[in-house]
Amino acid sequence: MTDRLIPTGTCWCGCGKEVGIGRFFAQGHDKVAEAALMAVRYGASVPRLLHDHDFGPANSVTAAAVESGAWEKCSDCDYVGAPASIRNHQKKTGH
Repeated sequence: MTDRLIPTGTCWCGCGKEVGIGRFFAQGHDKVAEAALMAVRYGASVPRLLHDHDFGPANSVTAAAVESGAWEKCSDCDYVGAPASIRNHQKKTGH
């Protein structure tokens, strides 16, 4: 089992911005952190990494995530994401 991550009250991208209870990132900073990680660890952009792993417009990485069981699809619409994202989506949309 993977250790549970606990939000610290400070954005995890490293900007130092305070964030709300239960949040890891300031709005949009998860994408900043993701792109920076790709550059630092892989020397590539997210599109390059997707391409290098045979994903892109013709081969959906999100569909592969659902097929693998790592992600789920909302039972009421086409939204896909991690189980926690699905729960948040369903609460916000009333699904």
